Amino acid sequence: MEMEISQWEGYERRDFKLDGHECILIVPKKAHPGNPWVWRAEFFGAFDYADRALLEKGWHIAYMMISDMYGCPESVGLMEMFYKYMTEICGLNTRADLFGFSRGGLYSVNYTVKNPQTISTLYLDAPVLNVTSWPGGYGASERYPKEWEECKAVYHLTDETALSFRGNPIDKMEELLKANVKIIMVAGAVDSVVPYQENGAKLATYYQENNGEIQVIVKPDCDHHPHSLKNPDPIVSYIVHNFENLKQ
Repeated sequence: MEMEISQWEGYERRDFKLDGHECILIVPKKAHPGNPWVWRAEFFGAFDYADRALLEKGWHIAYMMISDMYGCPESVGLMEMFYKYMTEICGLNTRADLFGFSRGGLYSVNYTVKNPQTISTLYLDAPVLNVTSWPGGYGASERYPKEWEECKAVYHLTDETALSFRGNPIDKMEELLKANVKIIMVAGAVDSVVPYQENGAKLATYYQENNGEIQVIVKPDCDHHPHSLKNPDPIVSYIVHNFENLKQ
């Protein structure tokens, strides 16, 4: 495996490829016991307040670029390959903290439903959980034509079949709940791109009504951006708490 070593914000950065896909691993100065890791499903480095705070605490940060695949089954297969490499070759913990920002929610939930035993905390931020909402634009958001064509292609959908598609994360909430997946969600109440009521709110309500373990932080005047929290302490505390409980 050819690997390029460089520096990123004062930390060691390792760049390599798996199955032709670019991968990044950021190494903490001193790893927390158990080698925990943040797994970014999409948008490495974007609004990464929680990522950086956990890096300082000894979490690794890992990313595999599988953009424009919208969490389709093929992308989940690539994520499974990446997970195996991170845990078996790089020696990271067998339970990752998976971060699903925006369209990364599609990847994160679809992967977690299939592999719940590999996740410590699922952190969703303004997540896409329904492709007909975004990029399809069948709800309160406008359609994103380029992304919608890409999404239909990887899922083998048409405009007609998309409305009856039942492979969205929003269709898999019961499976997440049964697997006792722990979730923290941050979202903007007035998100005009990925409407909260059509996406994250459905998952939050389902979990809350069925006694699932979820912490929800809704920013009342926030649109789709900015993501996360500039003071990420609530996110970090939830993730650290779940990881430490794994070891008990």
